[in-house]
Amino acid sequence: MSAIESLLLGLLQGLTEFLPISSSGHLALAKHLLGLGGEDLAFVVFVHFGTLLATVTAFRREVGGMILSSGRFVVGRGVRGDPYLRLAGLILVGSIPAAVVGLLLEEGVEKAFSSTILVAFMLLLTGLILWLTRYVPAGKKAVGIKEAILVGCAQALAILPGVSRSGATIGAALFQGVNKDRAVKFSFLLALPAILGATALKAVDLWRLPPSSSAFISLFLGTMAAYISGYAAIKVLLRVVRRGKLCYFAFYCWAVGLLGLLLSV
Repeated sequence: MSAIESLLLGLLQGLTEFLPISSSGHLALAKHLLGLGGEDLAFVVFVHFGTLLATVTAFRREVGGMILSSGRFVVGRGVRGDPYLRLAGLILVGSIPAAVVGLLLEEGVEKAFSSTILVAFMLLLTGLILWLTRYVPAGKKAVGIKEAILVGCAQALAILPGVSRSGATIGAALFQGVNKDRAVKFSFLLALPAILGATALKAVDLWRLPPSSSAFISLFLGTMAAYISGYAAIKVLLRVVRRGKLCYFAFYCWAVGLLGLLLSV
């Protein structure tokens, strides 16, 4: 993969990881257009690390609070009713569905990435989910165990390429009457264990087959592009959801999904 291709795909990964338009679906279609075959393991690990850093940067207060509160809990100094400890527990509960589905269906999911038709249909489904959010009244609820589990199930569905993780999880929270800001923050924080877990698994394989030294420039460019575009995408989506305009992304998903179907013919 050239430096330009890495930069473009890293930019695409960062934007689509957080905007509700499916990063996996766009990368699959982009590789199809660029004629790139197979999965570049090093690239996957590095750009996912870039999006992980973007999430931590955007929500550094919440991430720092959860780490400190969890550390106090482990050593027996936890404070009862600590909101950050509660948030960490909800994220742990919400991460279970995706972890189970990912372990059970790993091979099937990898095969799904090679099907542009499936990706296209899942993008159309993502568009429908986003469009339906326009009919949801503004909620005031906080995230509880039930909400965390259902949002976690939506994240598990997003393992399929073409289903937007952020779109599915934010939509699932909004459909349950969760406050808009809380819905977005929980969605992005819930992504941390998923991104970290996927990156760690791929990093083990990468350790066995490390990239050449000449490839690191391309990988660095892709990582920085994913980090910068990912951070910008998070800020944009926060504003979009607060204004109740999440449904606007439906038109984009439908357009790309139809394009994917045309490319598959």
